[in-house]
Amino acid sequence: MTRKRVNMKIQEMKTDLGVIKDLELSFGKIVDETWEEPQGPTPFPSITDLRKWDMKILERYKPFYLPFCDVCCLCTFGKCDLTGDKRGACGLDMAAQQSRIVLLACCIGAATHIAHARHLVEHLIEKHGANSRIDIGPSIEIEAPITRLICGIRPERLRDLEEALDYCEGQVTQLLSATHTGQEGSNLDFESKVLHAGMVDQLGMEVADIAQVSVLGFPKADPEAPLTDLGFGIADVSKPTILVIGHNVPSSVGIIDYLTDKGLVGKVEVVGICCTAHDVTRYSSMAKIVGPISWQLRYIRSGLADLIVVDEQCIRADTLVEAQKVNVPVIATSSKNCLGLEDRTQSPSKEVISDLTEGKAPGALVLDTDKVGEIAVETVIAVAPKRNKLKIIPEVEEIVSAAAECTSCNECVRACPNNQPISTAIKAAAKGDLNPLADILEECVGCARCDSACPNDLPLHSFMVKAGEGSLQKEKFKMRVGRGAIQDVEIREVGGPIVLGEIPGVVAIVGCANYPHSGREVAEIAEEFAKRRFIVITSGCAAMSIASVKDEEGKTLYEKYPGSFEAGAIVNVGSCVANSHIAGAAVKIANIFAKRKLRGNYEEIADYILNRVGAIGLAWGAYSQKAASIAAGVWRLGIPVIVGPHGAKYRRMLLGRKDKDEDWKVFDARTGDKIYGSPAPEHLFTTAETKEEAMVLIAKFAMRPNDTTKGRAIKLTHYIDLHKRLYGVMPDDIHLFVRNKADIPITMKDDILRILDERGWKDRRIPDPTLLPRLVRRRKGE
Repeated sequence: MTRKRVNMKIQEMKTDLGVIKDLELSFGKIVDETWEEPQGPTPFPSITDLRKWDMKILERYKPFYLPFCDVCCLCTFGKCDLTGDKRGACGLDMAAQQSRIVLLACCIGAATHIAHARHLVEHLIEKHGANSRIDIGPSIEIEAPITRLICGIRPERLRDLEEALDYCEGQVTQLLSATHTGQEGSNLDFESKVLHAGMVDQLGMEVADIAQVSVLGFPKADPEAPLTDLGFGIADVSKPTILVIGHNVPSSVGIIDYLTDKGLVGKVEVVGICCTAHDVTRYSSMAKIVGPISWQLRYIRSGLADLIVVDEQCIRADTLVEAQKVNVPVIATSSKNCLGLEDRTQSPSKEVISDLTEGKAPGALVLDTDKVGEIAVETVIAVAPKRNKLKIIPEVEEIVSAAAECTSCNECVRACPNNQPISTAIKAAAKGDLNPLADILEECVGCARCDSACPNDLPLHSFMVKAGEGSLQKEKFKMRVGRGAIQDVEIREVGGPIVLGEIPGVVAIVGCANYPHSGREVAEIAEEFAKRRFIVITSGCAAMSIASVKDEEGKTLYEKYPGSFEAGAIVNVGSCVANSHIAGAAVKIANIFAKRKLRGNYEEIADYILNRVGAIGLAWGAYSQKAASIAAGVWRLGIPVIVGPHGAKYRRMLLGRKDKDEDWKVFDARTGDKIYGSPAPEHLFTTAETKEEAMVLIAKFAMRPNDTTKGRAIKLTHYIDLHKRLYGVMPDDIHLFVRNKADIPITMKDDILRILDERGWKDRRIPDPTLLPRLVRRRKGE
C-alpha cells in the first residue's frame, strides 16, 4: 500500500463558472493498493479490539499483586486505605489500583519511545526528505513486521511512518485517560490496556529504528557488524573528551559530522553512555562506549569528560549538578530534558561557545543538532586545557581520614538497593584497606543513595570509584555494534528448527543495568545458553554488560560467538528501540515459516507465537517505565518475561497455575477437541531471585505445546540438566511436560520413567494447538 501526499497550485484556470486564480489543493494521501495480501481483521486496533485475546491470556496467567503500599494517593479524596476488601472513595479496590499503576508506568514507557520516534522521524524528514526510502537491509522483504501486523500498512518511505505514529499517539492518549479517577474499574480491563500500551510501544520503537537505520548509514541487518570499543578506560583522555548520554542520537550525529567536516577526526574523543552510545557507534567508528546507564556518576565524577551532551531518557536528573562540581559544561539537546538551562538555540554559536568556555553559564539548551555539533566541539577544545581533567574523586589519604568519621549507623546499607556491606567496607577503609569498597563497586548500580543517606555527608560512591580506580582504567572490551533487523533468509533457515523445538529456544537478554549483582551475571547467562545452542539476542544496557567479560585469551563473548541469527549465536540488535526487531523476528517466523497472514492479523500471529515459538525475555536489570512497556508488548504476543529481584517492584506478576489442568487446555486444530497442552510456558511474567533460578526458568519456559517429540526431548534435556546442576535435584514437574515416551531424553530414560510411574503418568497426544476456535473451523474447512 502506497500513501502519497499531493500538493497542487493552479495559477489561473478558466471555467464556465468564471476565472479561478491561485487555487491551492492539498490531498493528505492517495491510497494505491498494490499489496496482494488482504487486510486482516484488526488494522489499527482500538483499545478494545484485541480485548478478547487479552482475556484469554489473563485467564491463564492471572495477575499476582505485590503492592508497595496499602493506600492510594492519586486524588484529593485520598489517602484511601485499600487493605483487605476495602475500596477507595472512587470505588477502586487494591487489585484495580495496582493494575492502574502498571498501566500508568506502561503509558509513560510507551509515550517515551513514541515521542522519541516522532522527533526522530520529523528530524530525518527535515534533513533527508520525506521521500527517503525505507531500507533496513538486504534479503529483507518484510521491512516492518510490527507495523504490518498492527497497522496493516507497508511503509516504503519516511513519510509513511507518520501514519503509524499518529495511531500510537492517539492510543496512548486513550489509554492514559482510562487511569483518571472514575474511569476504568476492573483490574482485568486495566491489564488488557497494559497489553495494548505495550503493543503500541513496540510499534513506536520499530518506527524509530527503521527510520534511523534507513537514512543514517547504520548497519543494515548485518551479521558481521563491526566491533567497537567499550569500557571505562577506552578513551584517550589526553584529548578533549565529549561524553554523550541518553537515547536519541541526532545531536551526537551532529558532533560526529562537525568533526568530520572540519578535519578534526582524531583530535577529540567522543564517548557515550546508554543507548545514545549504541547508536552513535552504529553511525561512526570514531565513537566509543563507556558503559551502561549505571556508569554515569562514576564517569562524571572522575572528571574524564570535558563536556557533557545529554539528549533524552535514562539520564541522571542531577547531571548538571554533578558536572558543575568538576567544571564541565553541559549541553542539553532535547525539549524533554531542558535541565533549567537557557535556550540558546537562536543565539550565535560564538556567543554560546564563549559563555561556556569562560564559565559564564554552566550549560546551554540547544535544539538544533547541527549547532550542537559546532558548539560542543569548539567548546570542548577550548575548555579541556582549562579544566585539566579536574575530578572530585578523593585521594586514598582523604578516604582513610574521612572513613574514621563513620559511626556504623548503617543508613548507607539500608539505602542500598542491593544491601551491600558499605558500612563494613568504610570501617576497613579507615584502617587503610580499600579492597572491600572496590568489591562493592563491582556490584554497584550507581544510584548514590548511600551518599544521600550518610548523616556525615561522606561521598561514599566516590570512595568506591577511587578504590576501584585501578581496575576501572584497565576496562577495555569489544562489543559488536547493533546490527538492526533479522534478515528474512535467516528466519527461513531457523524458523522450522525453532518451531519444531530442534533449536531449543530464543533468549532475548535485554533491559537496564539495575542488577542484583554485577553485570557479569548477564554475560554468564548469555554464554550458558549460547553453548546450549539457543539463539541469544540482546540490546541496550544488557548488550553492553554481555561484553564486559573476557576469557583466558582476552576475548569477549562477541568475539567468540557469531552475530548471525542462528543456533549458538549472540546477536546484538542495538539500542532500546531496536528491541522491536526481537519481537519482529518472532512475528516473521509465523509469517515466513508458517505462512500465517501478517497484515492486520494480530490475534492469530500472537496465538501462533504463544503455542509454537520458544522465545523468552530476560530483563535481569529492568528498572524503568520503558522496560515495563517493552515487556508488556511481548506479553501480548505470548512471550514470557523473567526479571531480576528488583522487578518485583513493578507491583504485579502474571503467573500460571501448573496444578490447574483446566488452565492449560488448548484446541487441537486438527480435530476441534479441547485437550491438555501442558503448562508451557508456565508464567508470562515472573521474577527470579538468582541467576541460577533465572537459567532454570529460561530452559523451562522454552517449551511449547507444539514441540515435536525430538524438540521436547532436547528442551527437557536442558531443563533437567540445569535443574540438577544448579539445584542438585531432579525437577518435581517433569511429568507435566512428558506427553509420550518419545519425549523422554534417551540418556535420562530410566530415571524419568521411574518418576512418571510414581506420578501415575499417562500418555497423551500432541495437539496442533490454538486458543482460537475460528482457527479450528478454518483448518477443518468450515
